[in-house]
Amino acid sequence: MSALSAPAERTPAVNAAPVKKVSAYAGYYHSLKLDSLQLSREAFDYAVQGYERLKAAGELENDKVLSIVDFSLPSSRKRLFIVDIKTGKLLYHTYVSHGRNSGEQMATRFSNRPESFQSSLGFYVTGDTYKGQHGYSLQLDGQEHGINDNALMRKIVVHAAAYVSERNIAQQGFLGRSLGCPAVPEKLSKPIINTIRGGSCLFIYSTNQQYIAQSKMLVRPALAAIDTLPSTFVTNS
Repeated sequence: MSALSAPAERTPAVNAAPVKKVSAYAGYYHSLKLDSLQLSREAFDYAVQGYERLKAAGELENDKVLSIVDFSLPSSRKRLFIVDIKTGKLLYHTYVSHGRNSGEQMATRFSNRPESFQSSLGFYVTGDTYKGQHGYSLQLDGQEHGINDNALMRKIVVHAAAYVSERNIAQQGFLGRSLGCPAVPEKLSKPIINTIRGGSCLFIYSTNQQYIAQSKMLVRPALAAIDTLPSTFVTNS
């Protein structure tokens, strides 16, 4: 694992505007019963922080939805949450894959490097759709220098995959894995992509303390430490 380097000044979103201590969206966690769906409260709170920063900086052309991938959950659980941030409705709650070199059932290793075949944490803004090797796909633009800003070069995209299925879970106990992309179930791929495309916020979360410490998008809680799995975080340095 390489030593972490201080990230260069990058996104205008990070320093664009202070985030309110109490978000207008904080109540959604309880009203949508996200705790009963096992979405980490920290994942939700951090996702809202980043969404508000990106929105304040004018980075979100599609500010209607917020997508959260919670990698503190195993791939056998539904860990993709897509919220209509305007109406307070949970639009999608489904499975999502992680990179094959990030782990088997749990994603514990992350990288921004090309050919690492690992997932990258942090905040993304969704881009254009296209038809590629995996069919209808959605580009992701990583917003965090040294953490996920190689996403476009690495071709990290949202796409459909047959291995993101309950059949795979029944056969091996976890989903199949991607080359680093957040792949989704085939039947839901097109409606999900059409919902979140065109400049919305996607946050990929883990309890990885190196990411949480390095990210300039997050305001870390003053209270105590988070229990973590042993995990590896590699920048592109």
